[in-house]
Amino acid sequence: MIFLGKSVAKGLKYRAEVLLNEMPEKFGLDFSKNKLSLNEMPLGLSTTSRNIVAGYIVRLAKKKEEELKEVNKLKTVA
Repeated sequence: MIFLGKSVAKGLKYRAEVLLNEMPEKFGLDFSKNKLSLNEMPLGLSTTSRNIVAGYIVRLAKKKEEELKEVNKLKTVA
């Protein structure tokens, strides 16, 4: 039997959100740079978990960037 789960566990999402909020200068839209930044930190993540967190940080960073673009569009229109 094959059990399908969620692509990103809640605990890993929480870690990614906390890391991005606490250290936004260390993380961005580049997956490999995020992986290297996570490697430097003593988080105790496995390789798979580190990759998932790095990818989720990219997703969050893109979302934040799109929100800023929309806010800037609204400011220029108003």
